[in-house]
Amino acid sequence: MNLLLPLWQRLVITVVAMLATSYLTGLIWMYATGWTMPGYIAGVIGGLTALPVWELLKHVRPSQT
Repeated sequence: MNLLLPLWQRLVITVVAMLATSYLTGLIWMYATGWTMPGYIAGVIGGLTALPVWELLKHVRPSQT
């Protein structure tokens, strides 16, 4: 049987990855340049992070105990 992670788990992990990436990118940008990054740029970076994370999670199988 070919089990995948449930949709809700993939969705939660993807959203957390998006938010963490956007936040960390904003902090690094602020540290490097001294001014805040526009929200739409952080959103684009978070959205682009979501694509490979979602594809990676489609291949992850739950552990069998």
